[in-house]
Amino acid sequence: MSSDTTPEPDIELAEQLFSELDSATRDGRGIRRDSYGPGEDAAHEIVRNAGERLGLEIDRDAALNLYLTLPGKDRSLPAVFIGSHLDSVDQGGNFDGAAGVLAGLAVAAGFKNAGVQPERDITVMAIRCEEAHWFDGPYVGTNLAFGRLDPGYLDDLKRSDTGRTLADHMAECGGDVEALRRQEASLEPSKIAAYVELHIEQAPVLVEAELPIGLVTGIRGYRRYSSVRCTGVYGHSGALPRRSRADAVAASVHLIEELNREWVRLEEQEGRDLVFTVGQFSTDERYHGPSKVAGETSFSLDFRSIETQTLDHMMDVLEKTLRRTEHEYGVSFELGARSDSPPAVLSSKLRGAMKSLAKRDGIAAMEMASGAGHDAAVFAELGVPTAMIFVRNRQGSHNPDEEMEIADFREGVRLLASFIDAGEPALSGNLGREDQKEEFGQTA
Repeated sequence: MSSDTTPEPDIELAEQLFSELDSATRDGRGIRRDSYGPGEDAAHEIVRNAGERLGLEIDRDAALNLYLTLPGKDRSLPAVFIGSHLDSVDQGGNFDGAAGVLAGLAVAAGFKNAGVQPERDITVMAIRCEEAHWFDGPYVGTNLAFGRLDPGYLDDLKRSDTGRTLADHMAECGGDVEALRRQEASLEPSKIAAYVELHIEQAPVLVEAELPIGLVTGIRGYRRYSSVRCTGVYGHSGALPRRSRADAVAASVHLIEELNREWVRLEEQEGRDLVFTVGQFSTDERYHGPSKVAGETSFSLDFRSIETQTLDHMMDVLEKTLRRTEHEYGVSFELGARSDSPPAVLSSKLRGAMKSLAKRDGIAAMEMASGAGHDAAVFAELGVPTAMIFVRNRQGSHNPDEEMEIADFREGVRLLASFIDAGEPALSGNLGREDQKEEFGQTA
């Protein structure tokens, strides 16, 4: 179909739902939609009610992921999924995750309002527990939906603020924990024609490029240690000479600086893709003091790259640097459990179709990689054709100051609606083959 006949997405509905989410889950300056807690529950209830008002088919799985389906003409065909998560970090922003779910509802409402039935089912998926802020596990809601999360996580993962298990919190919210222990899957990759996730950008690339929309090429994988400990010996800051110290702070800072130096080297000399972050660092408030040599630190290490070999390399560097630092500073390190997520390459066919549709519809866009992790990575890893649309967002994410403009959101949702409306040619990658050969914006 041409852009003139594509059903107009219901942006007013999305704006209304953004407002409802804000009112229901704001906690001080920021948003608190805690995974498997009252905040996430409230968000899911708002979205569920909106789906019911639209007359969509409603379903939930054992992990409490929410599915809102607009029936297609041929219900035997694999469905197109539009999805994202509804949880947030503590004191986060109102758009991270939620924008993708509300984009799907806006598209579904547009089709309903226009009396247009898609060729195949369109399912809006509101995903649980994407943010590792609460349970440091790999895309918990999505992996549970596919039956591929190790059942041990249900009891091993403790929520960061309560210390209670994932199983406890899920049961409290009404989830079927026993079905999840049996790894019963609610989704099958073969029954999903495509997964498309719209999300705010979490870096300033689109802002700097002065473009509203990005088409994502891939998603960085990560290796993360959330609870590293360095143990030394407490001592008097004035009495102990350097040679006699086992200073946990000095050793930890040395380790981090060596890892940082390797990051710089790989990026500047070898052109590798890598980001390295220490998001937490602390001494023990029960024993530390301004006149003490610190005997213990705890901190996190987060490595991300689109290249598996780069992540492997940094694990080798980490191990060797740990051993050298222990010997030099007289301390010991415990890394604790590691969380892994592999890099994901998204579908070039779907992205090519979106390029053509963006050009046709006059939507300015660029290709770019995603530094942050997204549920889309799981779908892509399982062989589901997967695409992501980034929407320009000032002030970054995971903070109360997220600043996505509705005008930019509208452009992303327009592109999403055009993709759905284009149907089989878009899904097969046969849309606008000639257009796809032309230069398309910038690449980041």
